[in-house]
Amino acid sequence: MAARLPSWAWVTGLTAGATAAVVALAVQADHGPHPTAAVTRPSASATASPHATLTPREPSAPALPDESGEGRRIVYSLGEKRIWLVDATGKASRTFTVWPGTVSPQPGRYSIIKRTQSIQGSDGVQIEHIMYFTKVSGVNIAFSNALDGSSPPPANGQKLGGIRMHKEDGAALWAFGDQGTRVTVVK
Repeated sequence: MAARLPSWAWVTGLTAGATAAVVALAVQADHGPHPTAAVTRPSASATASPHATLTPREPSAPALPDESGEGRRIVYSLGEKRIWLVDATGKASRTFTVWPGTVSPQPGRYSIIKRTQSIQGSDGVQIEHIMYFTKVSGVNIAFSNALDGSSPPPANGQKLGGIRMHKEDGAALWAFGDQGTRVTVVK
């Protein structure tokens, strides 16, 4: 005759099985697509008018500049203070505004030459997602975002080449561009 399992053994076994199933589903969900929402945040200007991160799907998103190249690339407009992430088909998958430093690159074609996860910026702010693409008069020009998400303070005469962006935009740019990714700078 078979021995009967006590009820605590059944409960323990069912609980362990349910916990394992929940953990497996959580791991699968973490690797799947994540929903995103539009974020409204203050503009970098002195006015208090809010603006949202614009994507090409929104009718108010600025069009990708003419003569910005072809194929997969990062497009940076000096005049619009804006970046577009362009996929291999030539369509902008994301666009957002940035705060340029006091030293700007010349219009032209570059590529990401170095990536650094996080450091202290030359302005003393902890930054992350640093992607260097050129040097002007000894000043490194790179995309980055502040760890705390803040905009850069006034430069006080410093020569700064950091092109800062909001934290979530920095993460998107970091995921999009690797060493060698093309960068097109336009007026």
